[in-house]
Amino acid sequence: MAPFDWRRRLREGVVIPAHPLALTSARKLDERRQRGLTRYYLDAGAGGIAVGVHTTQFAIREHGLYEPVLALAREEAGGHAVVKIAGVCGARAQALGEAECAARLGYDAVLLSLASLAGSTTDELIAHARAVGEVLPLVGFYLQPAVGGRVLDADFWRRFASLDSVVAIKIAPFNRYHTLDVLRGVAESGRAAEIALYSGNDDHIVLDLVTTFHGLRMVGGLLGQWAVWTRRAVATLEAIHRNPDAPEWLETAARLTDANGAIFDVANGFRGSIAGVHEVLRRQGLLDGIWCLDPDAGLSPGQAREIDRVSDAYPELMDP
Repeated sequence: MAPFDWRRRLREGVVIPAHPLALTSARKLDERRQRGLTRYYLDAGAGGIAVGVHTTQFAIREHGLYEPVLALAREEAGGHAVVKIAGVCGARAQALGEAECAARLGYDAVLLSLASLAGSTTDELIAHARAVGEVLPLVGFYLQPAVGGRVLDADFWRRFASLDSVVAIKIAPFNRYHTLDVLRGVAESGRAAEIALYSGNDDHIVLDLVTTFHGLRMVGGLLGQWAVWTRRAVATLEAIHRNPDAPEWLETAARLTDANGAIFDVANGFRGSIAGVHEVLRRQGLLDGIWCLDPDAGLSPGQAREIDRVSDAYPELMDP
């Protein structure tokens, strides 16, 4: 058999769930459930996994869980033809250390968050990305400002996409103007054919996947929303690839955005977003509870009822 060409698979477009963190009621790592989540994504047909990202909870670093959680996912993914992406954040020393950890564990690429570099210039951000890209290939990450990201203009994305180490970009500003800035920057970089564009806009998933701009289209998603109901997400992406112009995608888009609003707790500024993902996974039988590392994190008032509502309204979005 030919070796797995993860770069090609990434460019073709796949479902990449943003991997959550399974905890016990004592807020300790639940290794059995953590492994079970990874197996669920693999069995559901996901083409990749992203670990150590926002949905995994950035606080795993403070709790000494970064390497153990990455290692568990890598062990379960061993032998499977999936793209393995590790989240990397922080200033230079931290980012390099995390990238080196991911490389040692056998990850293919790193999802590079720039959220902690709020005061850096574009030149400094590009130098940071270039340094991390010498360890592992880069997946860029436009994180929405509402949860800690910073505004990055088209010139930044043109320069970022020009780096040879960049293989993909997760576009997640939750803002149409900023989303188009990324596509324009990539188009102007001259490397558009080499870079896979992925939706991270959980509020606009389907429309991201069927819209073209400057001849570019997002080919897949790296999403917290796709950490739940993943079998259905895989079926949806495959159907979009077969016929992106089908009129029914407009209705599907609105329904999925409504469902995401409940799961991500948009009514309360995304405060319950991770707990909302956990709650759906609990209902799927994949988690014992919705515990987060932060003991104050949980569902917002009324959020469970909203999840009930969208679950009842849109059964076609849920796993069979």
